[in-house]
Amino acid sequence: MPFIKRDADGKIIALFCEKQADAEEEISVNDKEIIEFLESKDFSEYTNHLLNQSDTAFIRVLEDLIDVLLDKHVLLLTDLPEAAQQKLLKRKKIRKKHIQYIISEEDDDIF
Repeated sequence: MPFIKRDADGKIIALFCEKQADAEEEISVNDKEIIEFLESKDFSEYTNHLLNQSDTAFIRVLEDLIDVLLDKHVLLLTDLPEAAQQKLLKRKKIRKKHIQYIISEEDDDIF
């Protein structure tokens, strides 16, 4: 059974698998309040936020994986659809420019 955290009005604002300092109340997963919380806009927005953060990190992993496959000649850039090629090249260009900016900013602090 999950542990819940409530706001000042007694409304559920968080669920936990384990007891927390501020979430010691245990409640049945079938409880009406749990179902309402899971169907609420706040929970949906939080879930979307977590997924977006995860997507961003996962995109970086995919980029690195594609780079390894390209470097090892397991995959050719031209094997990908044109739209995918353009997106990859655009991201590479942006990342390269961003990294050069960071390095040049750090170099300025040295002197």
